[in-house]
Amino acid sequence: MPNNKKTERTERIRRYLSPRSQLGQLRYVPRALKFVWDAAASWTMASLVILVIQGILPVLTVILTRYVIDSLIVAIDSNGNWNLIQPALIYILLLGTVMMVHELIGNLKNYVNTYMVDRTKDYMFRFIHEKTSSVDMEFYESAAYYDQLSRASSDAMSQPLNLLNNITSFLQAVITLVAMIGILFSFAWWIPLVLLLGAIPAFVVSVSLSRKIFSWRLLNTLNQRRLGYYNTVLTSDKAAAELRLYKLDDHFKPAHTQLRRRLRKERLDIHTKGLLGQIAASLSGMLTLALVMAWVGWRALAGYFSLGDMTMFWQAINQGRQLIGNLLSGVDSIYRNLLFLEDLFQFLDTEPHMVDPDEPVEVPPLEKEITLKDVTFYYPGSERTALEHFNLTIPSGKFVAIVGENGAGKSTLLKLLCRFYDPQEGTIYWDGVNLKDVKQAELRRHISVLFQQPFAYHDSAANNIRFGNLNGDTTQSDIEKAARAGGAHSIIAELPEGYDTILGKWFGNTELSVGEWQRVALARAFMRKSNLVILDEPTSAMDSWAEYEWMSRVRNLVGGRTAVIITHRFTTAMQADIIHVMIDGRVVESGTHNELVALDGRYAKSWRQQMDDAEWTNGSPTLKPEDDAN
Repeated sequence: MPNNKKTERTERIRRYLSPRSQLGQLRYVPRALKFVWDAAASWTMASLVILVIQGILPVLTVILTRYVIDSLIVAIDSNGNWNLIQPALIYILLLGTVMMVHELIGNLKNYVNTYMVDRTKDYMFRFIHEKTSSVDMEFYESAAYYDQLSRASSDAMSQPLNLLNNITSFLQAVITLVAMIGILFSFAWWIPLVLLLGAIPAFVVSVSLSRKIFSWRLLNTLNQRRLGYYNTVLTSDKAAAELRLYKLDDHFKPAHTQLRRRLRKERLDIHTKGLLGQIAASLSGMLTLALVMAWVGWRALAGYFSLGDMTMFWQAINQGRQLIGNLLSGVDSIYRNLLFLEDLFQFLDTEPHMVDPDEPVEVPPLEKEITLKDVTFYYPGSERTALEHFNLTIPSGKFVAIVGENGAGKSTLLKLLCRFYDPQEGTIYWDGVNLKDVKQAELRRHISVLFQQPFAYHDSAANNIRFGNLNGDTTQSDIEKAARAGGAHSIIAELPEGYDTILGKWFGNTELSVGEWQRVALARAFMRKSNLVILDEPTSAMDSWAEYEWMSRVRNLVGGRTAVIITHRFTTAMQADIIHVMIDGRVVESGTHNELVALDGRYAKSWRQQMDDAEWTNGSPTLKPEDDAN
């Protein structure tokens, strides 16, 4: 498999750098420029005006310098003749004005560019975040997706603005160069051509280096992400305890160092080879310049050029040479921009496979049942079937438990009910309506979920609960009611600032235990007045002494709503109206707790095994603390 991935990356690089692909990438230029224009139209226009001014100013400087020198020579030889001194002063004043405008316009350009950078990045982040929230969940299961996202949000995200800056710099150089060529033509027609020929080797070397760097970055996207992962492990509060306990820093620190050293060496090798080529190209360019200067010096000694002419020529040829180099460098920069733009726009053009119907049906209030009919599902890229010809009916208003070993398909069922995925075969009905016939967002508005590993939001305790129903008219009373329902109120009440306390260590100083975070997440799930409540291992982080009482309270709070609880703990499942036992993606037994025990099948066997390791307190089954940790 690794060899196949390497082959795929190599083929992708070959395709990227093929002549046909290079020409094809030009199609991204209008779209990239439109991004910048849409993000900051007025500032883009200001940048273009500055471009024209900056293109003209160097030419004025060169021409005025010639007149200043020639007029000064005349003034010095005039023995104080004011009529001959006055022109020199005027030219000096004009040259000073041009230089001052050049300085001011440079500062203004920096200001405009700073604002454009911020506006464009804000605009690009908006598109990237919209895309990450709309792609199918299967993309989060793929390493290739993370590679593409990494390149899109790092290297590629700044490329539209870089492309505009490089194009404007290119056009500015063109404006100045055209005028400089006119000046150089007045000396000899062949001088601009010689300068161009002298700059071509540097251009070839630069393009070759860009191709190698791009290939290296593409091949090492995964390694760059791995570096970030190592750094996260070494600096994360989540891993700090295990790093110390198991001395894992002895593994991750060398791994980080060795990978950085390897990547640094590879980059250095590329740049070293490029440096040798750049030195050779620079020597070639200097040789052509020396030959041109020798010819002009010889002509000056012969009396064909004045001192002012020589000064103007030196400035024109020096700037002309730099401008030609800048033009070729600009082409190379634009070329690099185009290489990375493909990553960005391919990511932004990613379309989800799961789409809403053109004429969606309204989601019924779930008054009958949810039915899974002959459902077969496997995760993208996996050869293992998670559910196979799966059939299940969840009656409305009932408290249904799904039990089974790890890997039986319980959490997969949750994802299908929320339509995070569609089954490859079979149909899921909600009161007789196919889930594919309703809008995804509308369906999910009718569902509340406590995930097995709920996300910890580093925000206030109140907001951590309010996030369960942002679209509703939520009051503080609603938040506290949900907190009591989830068993989080007593925890929050003891925090330094109560419900205003910032949870987590990123922006505050209050960290919760795993079980406390889960209770906050339970409260968040109860905030939404949904038709279907799904609880994925809700008591897994709860001490066994509180489990029975908490489950009894949840039954009352759920009321007449439909609830599905996914668990491997039978002391949790026994309080459900209906229990379904899943084995290898199939339901093998169904019934109440007493019915399944009487059936003496898989459930009964597992129940007796759990009870052999349980203690009974006040007539209620309670797992031993050591078992609760498993």
